[in-house]
This record gives sequence, structure tokens and C-alpha cells, in this order.
Amino acid sequence: MANHASALKRHRQSLERRKRNQAVKTRVRHLIRSVRAAVGAGDAAAAQAGLADAARALDKAVSKGVIHRNGASRRVSRLTRAVTQLASSTAS
Repeated sequence: MANHASALKRHRQSLERRKRNQAVKTRVRHLIRSVRAAVGAGDAAAAQAGLADAARALDKAVSKGVIHRNGASRRVSRLTRAVTQLASSTAS
């Protein structure tokens, strides 16, 4: 590691950013997991509520630059499809 003041500052900033990004990613993963669990259990109401939270968290992660927008879009799409299939199967 360099000994320049600017390099040391950049290193400190990168460590702070890493911790913040890890927290955001962990939160997103937990929200996605809760939606998947609700879909697996057949709980359409919980899955729908969890989907809204997960989609919002994914969008926020994209705006913060933590994850790529296409990856977030793909995850939201797959979760939405799973929740929609669950809702249609329980309705009929």
C-alpha cells in the first residue's frame, strides 16, 4: 500500500464503501430470500408484500451503484413472475 496521504485516504474510503455496499447487498439478498420463501410456502399475500419491498431495495441498490441495473431488473422480473404465478394458481 502506498504511503501518500491521498492514497491512504482513498484506502480508508474504499473500506467504508465496501462495508456500506456489503450491508446493502445483504439486505437485498434477505428480502429476495423472504419472497422466495413466501412463494414456496404458497403465501400469496406475504409474497406480494415482500415483492414490493425487494423491488424497492433493488432499485435503491442500483441508484447507489452497488449492483448493475440489468441484474436488478432481471431479479425483479423473476420475482414478479413467481409471485404472479402463485397468485394465479391460488385464484383458480
